[in-house]
Amino acid sequence: MSFAKASVRDADIAGKRVLVRVDFNVPLDEGRVADDTRIRAALPTIELLRERGASLVLVSHLGRPKGKADPALSLRPVGERLAELLGAPVEQAPAVVGAEVEALTAGLDPGGVLLLENVRY
Repeated sequence: MSFAKASVRDADIAGKRVLVRVDFNVPLDEGRVADDTRIRAALPTIELLRERGASLVLVSHLGRPKGKADPALSLRPVGERLAELLGAPVEQAPAVVGAEVEALTAGLDPGGVLLLENVRY
């Protein structure tokens, strides 16, 4: 008996918007990423999806802001580091839901990357 596991490599994603849950709960030091190991771990999947023509919406949490927006726990520095590693722009959403976020996701080009704000806000 064989249990074939579906893989992102098998998906037909060209021209589609893909929501990707990533673990970007990384340590920050004075507003900069102190250790990018978790960001680097997500790169192969992000790059594969981009190469195959998907537009990516990335979702993660960072720290424990107790349900309130805390600028010290914004994912903006993570997006900046991801952009450096990808060598491509990463758009930062101001929130997780709402009309502005919907417009940003709808406007993504193939290969585009949008990082939603901290889902723990």
